Amino acid sequence: MQILKPVGYVHLHVHSSYSLLEGALKIGDLVKAACADRQPALALTDTNNLFGALEFSEKAAGSGLQPIAGMQLSVAFEAPEAGAKLNAVHPHIVLLAKDETGYGHLLRLASRAYFDNEIGESPRVSAQALAECSGGLIALTGGMGGPLDTALRAGRTELALARLEALKTAFGEDGLYVEVQRHGLSDERMVEGELIRLADKHGLSLVATNEPYFAKPEDYEAHDALLAVAEGRLVSDDKRRRLTPRHAFKTRAEMADLFRDLPDALQATVEIAMRCACRARTRKPILPSFGAPSLTTPAQGTPEGAAQQALAAAATTAVAKDIAPDEAAELRRQAEEGLTERLRQHGPAEGLTEKDYRDRLEYEIRVITNMKFPGYFLIVSDFIKWAKEHDIPVGPGRGSGAGSLVAWSLLITDLDPIRFGLLFERFLNPERVSMPDFDIDFCVEGRERVIRYVQERYGEAQVGQIITFGTLLARGVLRDVGRVLEMPYGQVDKLTKLVPQNPANPVTLAQAIEGEPKLQSAIEEEPVVARLMSIAKKLEGLHRHASTHAAGVVIGDRPLEELVPLYRDPKTGMRVTQFNMKWVEQAGLVKFDFLGLKTLTVLRAATDLLKLRGIEVDLPSLPIDDERTYERLRKGETVGVFQVESAGMRKALVEMCADRFEDIIALVALYRPGPMANIPVYCERKLGRDAGNEKNWYPHEKLEPILAETFGIIVYQEQVMEVAKVLAGYSLGDADLLRRAMGKKIKAEMDAQRDRFVKGAVEHGLDKAKANEIFDLLAKFADYGFNKSHAAAYALITYQTAYLKANYPVEFMAASMSLDIDNTDKLAELRQDAQRLGTKVEPPNVNRSGVTFEVHDGAIRYALAAIKGVGRAAVEAIVQARGDRPFRDLGDFARRLNPKLVNKRTLENLVAAGALDAIEPDRAKAFAAVEPMMRLAQGAAEAETVGMMDMFGGVAAAEVSLRIPPYEPWPMADRLKREYDAVGFFLSGHPLDEYGDLLQKLRVQTWAEFCRSVRAGTSSVGRVAASVLDRAERRTKTGNKLGIVTLSDQTGHFEAIIFSEGLSHYRDLLEPGAALVLQLQASTEGEDVRARIQTCEPLDQAASRHQKGMRIYLRDERPISSVQQRLQVRGEGEVSLILILDGGEREVEVKLGGKYQATPQIAGALRAVPGVVQVEVS
Repeated sequence: MQILKPVGYVHLHVHSSYSLLEGALKIGDLVKAACADRQPALALTDTNNLFGALEFSEKAAGSGLQPIAGMQLSVAFEAPEAGAKLNAVHPHIVLLAKDETGYGHLLRLASRAYFDNEIGESPRVSAQALAECSGGLIALTGGMGGPLDTALRAGRTELALARLEALKTAFGEDGLYVEVQRHGLSDERMVEGELIRLADKHGLSLVATNEPYFAKPEDYEAHDALLAVAEGRLVSDDKRRRLTPRHAFKTRAEMADLFRDLPDALQATVEIAMRCACRARTRKPILPSFGAPSLTTPAQGTPEGAAQQALAAAATTAVAKDIAPDEAAELRRQAEEGLTERLRQHGPAEGLTEKDYRDRLEYEIRVITNMKFPGYFLIVSDFIKWAKEHDIPVGPGRGSGAGSLVAWSLLITDLDPIRFGLLFERFLNPERVSMPDFDIDFCVEGRERVIRYVQERYGEAQVGQIITFGTLLARGVLRDVGRVLEMPYGQVDKLTKLVPQNPANPVTLAQAIEGEPKLQSAIEEEPVVARLMSIAKKLEGLHRHASTHAAGVVIGDRPLEELVPLYRDPKTGMRVTQFNMKWVEQAGLVKFDFLGLKTLTVLRAATDLLKLRGIEVDLPSLPIDDERTYERLRKGETVGVFQVESAGMRKALVEMCADRFEDIIALVALYRPGPMANIPVYCERKLGRDAGNEKNWYPHEKLEPILAETFGIIVYQEQVMEVAKVLAGYSLGDADLLRRAMGKKIKAEMDAQRDRFVKGAVEHGLDKAKANEIFDLLAKFADYGFNKSHAAAYALITYQTAYLKANYPVEFMAASMSLDIDNTDKLAELRQDAQRLGTKVEPPNVNRSGVTFEVHDGAIRYALAAIKGVGRAAVEAIVQARGDRPFRDLGDFARRLNPKLVNKRTLENLVAAGALDAIEPDRAKAFAAVEPMMRLAQGAAEAETVGMMDMFGGVAAAEVSLRIPPYEPWPMADRLKREYDAVGFFLSGHPLDEYGDLLQKLRVQTWAEFCRSVRAGTSSVGRVAASVLDRAERRTKTGNKLGIVTLSDQTGHFEAIIFSEGLSHYRDLLEPGAALVLQLQASTEGEDVRARIQTCEPLDQAASRHQKGMRIYLRDERPISSVQQRLQVRGEGEVSLILILDGGEREVEVKLGGKYQATPQIAGALRAVPGVVQVEVS
C-alpha cells in the first residue's frame, strides 16, 4: 500500500456547543483539538449565529491558532410556497470572513437571520439579503444540508443550477467553493459526482470539509442522545435526525487519507485560510454621546449663549483629550445645581459645611472628566431622572456607586455618601482606569418602560439587551438523557434526587458520584444507569438554550449590528446581543444594569394605598430615627421586610438590639459566611458587655475614628482603605488597589503591598512588627469585608420597608401580598403575620374583592387573582362586569360573565375559595351550578351578539332562570379541603374548629401557645393538635431519612421534623389531610421555634376516648340510610336517632345497637346529610 504524504488541511465547517443542542464541542476543547494536531488555522461556523465568535477568536489566537470567523447560514433561495410552515427547514451555506468588510457583513447577516422574519419563524436570510452582504466573504455550498446537495438528492438538477448561479453571481468564481463531505452516507455518495461535474463546468473549486459536531468517534452515542433531546424524541426513533461517528473532529492525516483522490479539495482549505486575514477582535469601551437637547449651542451674543460658553470655558481646563467639552460642562452644571438642591433639602452632615461638599464634588468631577466618563454619568442620570419623573420607583443605590457625591447630586443615588462615610475611590479609582458600573434597581412593573425610553432616546438600533445561555447541568442532563433513553421516570427521578442541588455553586455529576455511594452502586449494578451516566457526563455543561439576561442593557454610539451580531428575544422582540455579558463588553459595548427589584414595587403599592386615605409618604425624605420602626426591628418582627426576613437575620436584630441605621448597615454586611462570626462580638460590644475594654478593640489608637462605628470590627472594604490611608500614607486610590490585591491573594502582589504598607506605616510612626501585624489583620478582613456603599443603600430599603410595616401595617401587608400574589406559601406567611398584627384579612368575595389585595376600613380584602387556577384576565373581566352593581345571585352573575375569559375551572375555583359565598352560601349548590352558569353565560353572550335587549335596556338572556341539578352537600371537612386547594391555606375556618371544647379536654395547646412557652423557657415539650398539610422526605448526611411535616392549626402554619425511626413508625398517619395530636419537642433559633415530632396519634382516636355518645336529630326517616353509611362501627360511643314529629311538638328517640365512633369529624359529615337537623356529641 502506498503511503501518501499528508497534505495541509484546515477545518472550515465546524460546530461548537453554541450550535444549541446540536454541537457537543466546547470552544476550549475545540481549540485544544486543533492545536494538538498542529493545525495552522480553524474556522467556527455555528448554525445561524455568531454566539461564540469573539470567545473563539480570543482563545484560538491566544493558543497560536489562526481563527477564521464564520457561520453556517440558512438561506431562503426561493419564495415560500403557500401554506409553508413557519419553521420550515431551509438549505444552508457556510460563510467565512476574508476581511473587515466581510466580518461586518457576517454581523449584519447574523442579525438579519432573526430580524428579517416574523417571531416564531426559523432564522434565515433571503437570497437578495445574501447578495447585498456578500462583499468580503467566501462562501462554501454547505455540504449535505446545502442548496446544491438538497436539490440534487430530490432530482431537481435545474433547481441546483439556479441556486448555484445565484451564489456565483453574489460571490464570484473566486469567492464560491463547492463543498464535498465524506461521512460514509449514501446521500453523500449519490450527489458527489454531480457536485464535481458542476464545479468543473462552472469554473469553481472544490473544497473538502469534515463538519465535526463532537470531538471523538466514541462521543457519537452521547451526541446522538443530544440530537434526540433537541427534537423531543427518543433515541430509538428511526424517523429523527441522525449523524455518524465520522462527524468527529478529524486530524489532518485522517482528512488527507479520506480525500486522497481529491488533493486539490484539501489544498483549497489552506488557500481559503490564507485568504481570511480577519478575526473578531476586542475593543476599548465605546461610549455613546449623551447628546442632551440642552447641549445644543444657543445663538452667539445671547445671554444664554454667553452663559453656556462661560460654563464650557470653566470646564475646559479639566477636560481630558477626546472628551467633548459640552459633556464635561453639562456634567459640571447638573452636578453643581443638583448638589445645591440636595443641600437645600437635607443640609450638610453634622460637623461639616457646604464647602466640604463643594470640595468633594470638584474632586470627583475632575476625576470623572480626566477618566473620560462625563457622558456615562449623564446617560445614567438622564434615564433615572426620566423614571422618577414618570413615577417609576428607583432604588436608592446599589453597589459601590452610592459612594459618589456626583451620583447623589445627579439623582442617580439617594444616599449622601459623606454623611455615611462612603468612598468615591471604591467606585471610580483614578489609579486604575476601568469603566464605572452603576447597577440600578427599578420597580419590576416599570423597568421595561425605562428600557423603552432609552431606546427612543438613543434609537432602537443602538440599544439592546444581552444574551445569556442556559446549560445542561447535572440534574437537568440526567432527566433529559433518561427520557430519550426511555428509562422509567421514577428510576431517573430517584437518581436525580441523589445529586445535591446548589444553584449558587452547581455540583457536577463527577462530584455527585464521588460523594454518593448509592450512585456508585447503581452504576456498578445496572448497565442502563452506567450508560445514562456516561452519556450525561459527556453532555454536561453544553449550552442548552439562549435567553435574555435579566439586567444587562447596552447602548452603542452607532447601530449595534455594526459592532456585534444581534439576536431577537422571542418573547419581547427586543434586540439582544449574540455575545454574552463577558464578551459583549470585550467587544467594546458599555453595559448598564437595569435590575428589577420587587421590593420597590411593594413600596410603591403601599404608598399608593396610603394616598387613598389622604396620607402622603415621601420615602426618600423619611427620618431614619423612627422609634416605632426600631422597636419592630428589635423584636424581630420583620416578615416582609427587605433582606431581614430570615430566622438568622431576625435573631441578629434581636441580639444586637438594633436602634440605629448603622446597625442595619452592619447587619447587611456581616450576615454572610465568614463575617457572621463577628455578629456576637458586635452585639456584646454594642450592648456594653465588654465595657472597660474599649482600648483593646482597636489595633491602633489612630484607627478609633475609623472603626468606632462598628465597635472595633473591620466590617467594610472602605475601612480597610481608610486604615491604609491613615497608618501608611496611601492615597484612597492606592488603598483600593491594596484592597483588590488582598482579595485576590496573589503572593507576588501581596508581598509588594506588604513592603509598601510596612514602609509607609514605619514612616508614620509605627514599629515594623506592629505594621506587619496590622497588615495581616487587614488581609484577613479584606478577604470578606463588604462594600459599605452597597450595604448602606440596601439598608435604606430595609429601613423604608420596616418603617411602612411599623407605621402603616395594613397597607404594607396588602401591598406585599399583591406582589406575591402567585406565591401561595408566601401569601400564607403574610396572612398569618397580618393576623398576628391584629389585621383582619377578609375572604375573597366577588361583590367586594378586587383583582389585587385592597384595604377597606382597616381590613385587607383578599384578591380574586390570588385564587389558584383563576387567572388575571378572568378576574379583571369579573370586576369589570360587576362595576357599581353587585351581583344579586348566581343567575345574575352568570349573565354578566364573559365566557371567552371565564371558564368552568375559573368558576369551580371561585366557588371552592368561597368567593361566591355572598351570592350563594351553599358551596355545594354553587359548585353544582357551574355548568348551568356557563351555559347561561354563553347564551347571554350570544344574545348580546344578535342584539337582543330586555325592556330595561339590558341583554335578554336566552335562558332566563338558572336550573341547578341535584347535588350532594359538602361536609365541613370537604368544604375546607377544597378551600385549601384553591387558596393555599384555610380562610373561612379550620378543620380543627369542629373539635371545639374537646381540644381543652385533650389538654392540647395551640401552636402559638406552645411557641410562647418555648420562647419563655417554661417548657420545651408539649401536645399540639394540628392538621397535616404536606410531608417531604430527604436524606441526611449519614444516609438516614428525615421527614419534614407541614402542619396547621387555627393559629397558623408550622413545620416539624421527624427522624428516621419515628418516620417509619408514623409515616401512614402523617398524610395530608390527617388531623393529629402530636407530642412535640422544641428549641428556639432567634424568634423561630424549631419543633421535632416525638409521637402522634389520630385526633379522632384521642377524641373517641372522651366522647361517649351522639344524638342525631331527623325530620323524617329518609336520611336514615345515609346516616348509617357515615357511622363507623368499632367505637365506644352510643348513637341515638331523634325523629322530630308533629312540627316539632313531639320527639321519638331510637337507640342504635352496637358501639360507634362519636367524633367531631363524623358529626360534621352527618350534619351535611340532607334532612339532618342537628348532631350533638356528648
